[in-house]
Amino acid sequence: PGVSLEDIDEKCLDLTLDARAEPAPLNYRGFPRSVCTSVNEVVCHGIPDQYVLQDGDIINIDVTCRLNGYYGDTSYTFLCGEVDPDSKKLVSDCKEALYLGINEVKPTAFIGNIGYAIQTFAEKLGYGVVREYTGHGTGVEFHEYPSIPHIGQKNKGLEILENMIFTIEPMLNMGTHETCLDPFDTWTVRTKDLKRSAQFEHTLLVTKNGVEVLTDHDLLWHNK
Repeated sequence: PGVSLEDIDEKCLDLTLDARAEPAPLNYRGFPRSVCTSVNEVVCHGIPDQYVLQDGDIINIDVTCRLNGYYGDTSYTFLCGEVDPDSKKLVSDCKEALYLGINEVKPTAFIGNIGYAIQTFAEKLGYGVVREYTGHGTGVEFHEYPSIPHIGQKNKGLEILENMIFTIEPMLNMGTHETCLDPFDTWTVRTKDLKRSAQFEHTLLVTKNGVEVLTDHDLLWHNK
């Protein structure tokens, strides 16, 4: 509490440059900042501004860096101060949904298995799973083929192959899965019912026997 979104953006920019990397969002299709900061009912692509975080907020910080010609993309939802139990559970469940999706990644499996695992888990708990914004391939471009939906059917969609690199980044809403794009800044995405949303994201490498989490900020999970 008491920290502005601009403060977070500036700190992330400094850390990125210190690592001799570039902040991929900055000027990407006109995006004016170095990271995305999505607070409470903002689903994704929130633009850092003068808003000061309040006790009880939740905030997703989405960081993408380009280093030596390659992109890495990750996001994490944080609790700010004393957060209500329902919001805490939303954040915890969203993180679990991400790892359930990751568990489905291996050669000869299908992209639909990822979305099926996330959707089945989330909808049983009453959450809306955002449809319009998906994971994506990444590498020498910010966003590459294929798209990785967070809803799906078992054994449907593209076959997963060794050496693919892509993100999984489920967005779970407390209410409806429907979203609205801000008509003024044309970036900020909010839940249609203005209930809270959480998101977690990792960049993954498909290995011979499973998957490696390239953006493993928890340092707790590997299945190589």
